[in-house]
Amino acid sequence: MSVPESLRMRREVSPVELFYDLVFVFAVSQLSHHLLEHLTWRGAAETAVLLVAVFGTWVYTSYVVTLLDVHRDVTRWTVVVVMGLGLFMNSAIPRAFADRAWAFVAALLLILFFVCLVTAVAGRTDVLREHFRRTLVWITASAPLWIVGAVVGPGPRLWWWAGAALIDLVGTWLAHPLPGRSLSSQELAFDADHMIERLRLFFIIILGETVLTAGTAMAESPVDPAGVFAAIGVFVALVCLWSVYFGGAEDAFTTAVAHTTDPLRSVRMGTNSAYAVFAALVGLAVAGELVITHPLGHGSLTLALLLFGAPALYLAATAWFFRTTAHGAWTERLLACAACLPAGVAAIWLPPLASLGLLDLILVATATVLAHVHRNLTHTLRDGAAT
Repeated sequence: MSVPESLRMRREVSPVELFYDLVFVFAVSQLSHHLLEHLTWRGAAETAVLLVAVFGTWVYTSYVVTLLDVHRDVTRWTVVVVMGLGLFMNSAIPRAFADRAWAFVAALLLILFFVCLVTAVAGRTDVLREHFRRTLVWITASAPLWIVGAVVGPGPRLWWWAGAALIDLVGTWLAHPLPGRSLSSQELAFDADHMIERLRLFFIIILGETVLTAGTAMAESPVDPAGVFAAIGVFVALVCLWSVYFGGAEDAFTTAVAHTTDPLRSVRMGTNSAYAVFAALVGLAVAGELVITHPLGHGSLTLALLLFGAPALYLAATAWFFRTTAHGAWTERLLACAACLPAGVAAIWLPPLASLGLLDLILVATATVLAHVHRNLTHTLRDGAAT
């Protein structure tokens, strides 16, 4: 049984939304470079905290635009204001754990409170306005931790901000419930197709930044056979990760959403998994740059974790997503994750170029299998909806 037509809306992604996404091309670049310059466990934790904050602003704004209708003046101006604040926030990423903590936190909190206040007032229905009033409670709970983290020194800052990021992440994951009050998503008119397209375009942005990172590394590296093969290997890996979703998975997901009674829940699962997908592609961008720069160097635990851990995280996140929404095409992803484990162990000792070759073998096989699996899953979902 599908959602009633009265609760479905369909709007094209507008130019102002695409303009807004340009801020996040910059953000992905900043996060990748922060991780590359701090290749330690602490640096990875800092990058993760910043990523949750940055992607959280995109999530809030994109949902608000989808729910309020981008053709309204208040919605368009909200996007423009958030875009300006986001530019300041993202510019502070490289020194957020140094001398620009306030620049990052002030812009972040202004975005979150502004977006939620607008929706709590301008939402078209009582259900929508009440939901964003609950969201404001969650943001108010995390705000003191962001502020204290900006006040204290760089050492303890990570712990305060990690707590704040965790509250924001859990709130998004659970749709910001309060005791006795939670989101009744089946009662909320929601343009699922619009939000799916927003997630799709954001995914392309992240992949595009990974391509740019690889291209920059190629431009700065000597032109020799090893470097050329490394560049080709990184390109193959990116094409495979692109194919894992755009090679039929998108059709399966949209078909599942079209025939569910709760499209908002299905899209919310996609948003939740996108945090991990974002982190995985940032990690892979850094791994690609390391391999292209030193293709015949020595293997290391750091490179192994980035080169195989990032794709494994990507596959695991999308496996969970497909398991909870389309109810298929997840076992093959988990098998690919399992294959990354022994390959990652070998990468500790293998030259980076050889490790990249192993990764490409795993990803090419995974993409090939999933292309067939996605087609069958789409047909099964359509047949099931027809009966």
